[in-house]
Amino acid sequence: MAVISELLRSEEDGTISFGDYTLSTKAKLDNFEHQGDLYKVKTCQEITKLERNGMFVYESVPGTAVGHLKATDTGMEFSVEGAEDAQVTVELEDEAEYDIVIDGADAGRMKTNLGGKLSLSVELGDAPVKVSVQKC
Repeated sequence: MAVISELLRSEEDGTISFGDYTLSTKAKLDNFEHQGDLYKVKTCQEITKLERNGMFVYESVPGTAVGHLKATDTGMEFSVEGAEDAQVTVELEDEAEYDIVIDGADAGRMKTNLGGKLSLSVELGDAPVKVSVQKC
């Protein structure tokens, strides 16, 4: 997958890809239109953050490249790649329980907080890691 040199792009399958964890200074792209929504991305080595219509969607520390992010009413799927393991936070439904699958392995169930945020650790290596977060 590698980094997303244009910072944020629409994919042919209707998903989006974003992030460049190789940048030493923050870069951002604002007002990117995708399927009627406006997206904003900020990315660099330290952090990658995505917002949709001014609302939080995704954040990783340190920065990552995210491929084929698909968010639905019942969850979110994406692949993630980075230079080192990352802490990923995503926005979902408030106080709901989700099944987490990381690279095909069941990572258990987690409940979002009052604000709908869910944080998980992802071990990154040479290949992109697939993450699936689906409502129970």
